[in-house]
Amino acid sequence: MTESTTDERNVIERTAHRALHDPDTVYRWLTYIGAAFFILASLFPFYWLFVLALTPNRAISDMGIVPKGFNVGAFVEVFDIIPFHLYMLNSIIIATLSTILVLLIGSIAGYVFGRYEFPGRTPLLLGILVISYFPPVAFLIPLFRLFTGNVTLIGLSSPELYNTPWGIVMPLSAITLPLIIFLLTTFYRQIPDGLEDAARIEGSTRIGALGRIIVPLSAPGVATAGILTFIIVYNEFFFSYLMVNGTARNWSPVLHGILSFQGSQQVAYNLMAAASIIGVIPMAILVMIAQERIVSGLTQGALKE
Repeated sequence: MTESTTDERNVIERTAHRALHDPDTVYRWLTYIGAAFFILASLFPFYWLFVLALTPNRAISDMGIVPKGFNVGAFVEVFDIIPFHLYMLNSIIIATLSTILVLLIGSIAGYVFGRYEFPGRTPLLLGILVISYFPPVAFLIPLFRLFTGNVTLIGLSSPELYNTPWGIVMPLSAITLPLIIFLLTTFYRQIPDGLEDAARIEGSTRIGALGRIIVPLSAPGVATAGILTFIIVYNEFFFSYLMVNGTARNWSPVLHGILSFQGSQQVAYNLMAAASIIGVIPMAILVMIAQERIVSGLTQGALKE
């Protein structure tokens, strides 16, 4: 046996001995390694976008990990070439409408599933969750026909919702709704029955008790549901790409603004990267402001008090 092989064996034995006698250190180092890998995998795409945005488009070839220039004007040029602010505004409006619709329907459904005992409640709730796992592409052709007025029922044609915000809001709300119903059900179930009964004795209806008692006491869950819905809708690709024609005045979201720099003869990669960074800024600000609310809402919903 060579000396190098003996040294390697001794190192392995010492490492194993240390891990057995000091597991806390091993766990701490594994945590550091896992966190470093997660941060690198999460932040490197943004760094690469930043590198592409600062590099002039003609110099984007055989790129390294540093920019080939310092073209900060790309972030201004994005707004000069197209009305990118309108695309961002469209995304915010669509996400806001979807959030309001999902919270209204999800609160009523969560109240029913969380506060009522009726036959088939659990299978029905599980069925809603199963539907949420269906691929969105399975609904594309029927929804496209429906939203373009090609479906007739009892002599009435479906409304034309193509190139309107509702062509995106309705399918995305339906996709997000099962998760929000399940989340709000867990919160509404934890509210003591005595508080709702007191409101009913005072003359409040069930809807009134929901608005005055249940929802305020479940504020962390409702806020979490709203924030998650807003983020999911803002970042969605499939229906946001197919239900509008790509022009800002026809309610096209930020996705179409980014793709506007992809021409038939040339692709402005630096402008696409700059537009992507600008489009992410609203979500980054929202997550930084509401991160504690999201975490507390999800953890409180997991506890049974």
